[in-house]
Amino acid sequence: MGLGFLRLRQPPLVGFILAGVALGPTGFGFISDSENVTLLAEMGVIVLLFFIGMELSIRAFILSLRQALLVAGGQIGVSVAVALVLSAVSGTPSAEALILGFVVALSSTVVAMKMLDDRGELRNETGRIAVGVLIAQDIAVVPMLILVTSLGGAGSSGGDVGMLEIAVKMILAIGLLGGLLWWLGGRGKLRLPFTAAVEGKVEILALGALAVCFSAAALSGLAGMSPAYGAFLAGILIGNSTLRAHVIPVIEPIQSVLLVAFFLSIGLLIDLTFIAEHFVLVLSLAVVVIAAKTVLNIALLHRTGSPPQVALVAGLSMAQIGEFSFVLAAAGLSAGALDLDAYRMAIAVTALSLLVSPLWVSIMHRLDGLAAEHRESYGHALALAYQRELAEVSRGGAALMGIGRSLRIRFRALRLARQHRRDRASGDRPDADGPGEI
Repeated sequence: MGLGFLRLRQPPLVGFILAGVALGPTGFGFISDSENVTLLAEMGVIVLLFFIGMELSIRAFILSLRQALLVAGGQIGVSVAVALVLSAVSGTPSAEALILGFVVALSSTVVAMKMLDDRGELRNETGRIAVGVLIAQDIAVVPMLILVTSLGGAGSSGGDVGMLEIAVKMILAIGLLGGLLWWLGGRGKLRLPFTAAVEGKVEILALGALAVCFSAAALSGLAGMSPAYGAFLAGILIGNSTLRAHVIPVIEPIQSVLLVAFFLSIGLLIDLTFIAEHFVLVLSLAVVVIAAKTVLNIALLHRTGSPPQVALVAGLSMAQIGEFSFVLAAAGLSAGALDLDAYRMAIAVTALSLLVSPLWVSIMHRLDGLAAEHRESYGHALALAYQRELAEVSRGGAALMGIGRSLRIRFRALRLARQHRRDRASGDRPDADGPGEI
């Protein structure tokens, strides 16, 4: 499926998701239990955050930190506010609205970074700003998860203690990241023990890096924070050491394979039966969410100082709902703060937005590139962007029309021949008085 979408000049990750749909329980049913694939997908997210931490430039991140926090905070604030307003109008519980607001606010780090990298935008200003916002969102997942897991028992005694625990963990998570960035920003590259001994040993580098990654993730999870947060901090440490250049090429293939498992797991989560039963509603919500997030992202990026071109491309890349939204929705369901129907709808809309987003960004990238060349209009840009595809469709249409004309001519010829045979047969038939005439 990935090769097929590459052939169509579309992002291959759409093919990975569709492969999951085809293999899943509501597709051909080859994979009826997605637990093992989900475990690999969670590992892929953890390794991705570890890899992001390794590639992160602390100076560039600090420069974009203010804008990243403002944009991420604006995304979360607007999403939650809209969800609470809709909750007040419809009468749904405020806890459920809060969770759905969190779910919609997040963008997919995996999908956005993959699309930016495929387009060659990841390491320029657009990529730097988008990565900053995505990392800020990923950090915000920590307090979101803590808050969501506490919502199920919000009415129980000890609620004040629970809120105090949430506040302490939020302060600890933000303080730990800030302290680490400050400490690393004022010193040179770290030299880890046994560096000289392991520099040329690929297997030791791979095992050691994964051990550091998953150990940090486990400690972070045991502390009540997101495992991905711990992996991200470990990645920052390795990325600011002398082993960085040796570890990145070793870990990248492992990360790529696990990310394919992640996209496969998204496809497995898509319930075709549920989507078929609520097709119009699911599709409408997915389109509204992608369009609204695109407009909101571009507006926030532009208002915080990004040029229009950068704001457009970065905003488009973050238009989908994120992978951590699956985790938040599952946590809300486990806590009893999100009912089953709302959970299934959230999963369906999130998965559909992840499926559609690469195609949406691909179209807009073509339009953006041609509009930047001062074309007359976006309509003209659209025609130019897809002129090859339109030419293929036109040639196919012309061929079909030619086939149609040929079939019509043959049909008329056959009809005339049948009529002629019938006329001959009726003329040759003898009548009562004598032989018939031809």
